[in-house]
Amino acid sequence: MPKFIYTKKYVQYTMCILLALVLMLLVKYNLTYYLVSKDVMPEAQEVIDSLTIGYAVQTMIGEVYVISFFTAIKLTIDWLRESSKLHNLEKRQLTTELRFLRSQVSPHFFFNTLNNIYALTLEKSDQAPEVILKLSELMRYLLYATKKQRQDLTSEINCIRNYIDLERIRFNDALEVDMNISGDITNCKIPPMLLIPLIENCFKHGANKNIGEMKISINVEVYDRFMDFKVSNSIPPVNNDYGDIKEQGGIGLSNVKKRLELGYGKNDYDLKIFEKDNMFNVFLKLKVI
Repeated sequence: MPKFIYTKKYVQYTMCILLALVLMLLVKYNLTYYLVSKDVMPEAQEVIDSLTIGYAVQTMIGEVYVISFFTAIKLTIDWLRESSKLHNLEKRQLTTELRFLRSQVSPHFFFNTLNNIYALTLEKSDQAPEVILKLSELMRYLLYATKKQRQDLTSEINCIRNYIDLERIRFNDALEVDMNISGDITNCKIPPMLLIPLIENCFKHGANKNIGEMKISINVEVYDRFMDFKVSNSIPPVNNDYGDIKEQGGIGLSNVKKRLELGYGKNDYDLKIFEKDNMFNVFLKLKVI
């Protein structure tokens, strides 16, 4: 079967089966005739002591049943084996893609943070050392967090706070951030660096393009093994430069969407992106382990 059926050589396979049936018939007839009884088919009404067409047909039909039975077993075993290989391959591909997406966040995140440091050094700001210290703390977290499939929610929130502290140093009094956390966030785990791109997006398309005071609101609520995460930022007055946030999200938002699709079932998360009351809102409902 592997040599002929799976390579679609059906004629050769049929010829082999017919040849095997003929050989089986000759072997069975001679063994029965010389070792058991001259009556090679005792179940027949008359004595058959020669290789007749009737004996040949009945014997070969019986063997065809046996061949069909074992063919079905062989096909089932091979199908299960191939299904298992395919499942393992898809699992490895999924794991590889998720690992790539997690690792993709880090350089993107560092790129934005280094831009902040660059701006401070141009201004010869005394806050530059503090920013570098905060960045080193974030780097330590990212180097270990992105290697794990799940990270503590408390660690993720601490990372968010450190990032916000960096941005506060940069924008000073022009930035107003309101962060509220409710529910028991201990013993909850989420994919590492999943929420940071949503926070980055606020600064990328909000604070960086705003004129005057910038407001960002972050709300985290944990209940019944689910987390509601909502982040909102005020929309810049000049909407032409602001453009379509969904399209300008770049690596950040597209990365989050892809990771959710690959890592969760349809009923385990809900991501909504919308504008309301001159605010850009991202809402994520996520099942936490």
